[in-house]
Amino acid sequence: MSNGRIESSRTLSASEARNQASSLFLAKVFTWMAAGLGLTALTAFAVAGSPALVKLIFGNQLLFFGLIIAELVMVFVLASRVDKMSAGAATGLFVAYSVLNGVTLSVIFLAYTAVSIATTFITTAGMFGGMAIYGLVTKRDLSSWGSFLFMGLIGIIIAMLVNFFLHSPALAWAISAIGVIVFTGLTAYDVQNLTRMAAAGIMENGAAAVRRYAILGALRLYLDFINLFLMLLNFMGERR
Repeated sequence: MSNGRIESSRTLSASEARNQASSLFLAKVFTWMAAGLGLTALTAFAVAGSPALVKLIFGNQLLFFGLIIAELVMVFVLASRVDKMSAGAATGLFVAYSVLNGVTLSVIFLAYTAVSIATTFITTAGMFGGMAIYGLVTKRDLSSWGSFLFMGLIGIIIAMLVNFFLHSPALAWAISAIGVIVFTGLTAYDVQNLTRMAAAGIMENGAAAVRRYAILGALRLYLDFINLFLMLLNFMGERR
């Protein structure tokens, strides 16, 4: 009986340790995500308030699309080479991406009213938070969502490229509607994957590795949030 109690106590302690490690890792992920969003918002606001910067960036299509390509390269490099980076390099790349994304997203402050941007941000935060909690607490395995969400994401990208030439309001509405579904689903899916990563012992790999993977997790959730915000802004945003 005594041995059984000891084993039960050890099992409970191990389970509690895993839960604490998971909570600590997720706290790091969400902290970095919030920092990235804050940098993006501050940069976007600052650029939108500078007529000289607005003219420089949006008056030169070559420069603007160069910045977009640079963002895509940063995301690809961080996602594919995080294992080979130092923690400082991963952090620097994430910070640089957040700032650069703020530069390109500053256009929304020129296109939409401040009230509608704030309202959409609050709505996005509510939806994102709800799906993040669902991904955290649900016992359902969301792995099966992966292929469906990935196909939806590819479809959105293709449709956006097509509509770049067509300028169809109906297609833009459809893209936004599908995008809301895809990115809310991805939020829950990514949070569950990050929870499993933490439970698998990521916190035992050393501070540098933990920081690198926290940055990668923050990037995933940051992208989910930003894209959900942009899709909702197409519905809720009041143009100037």
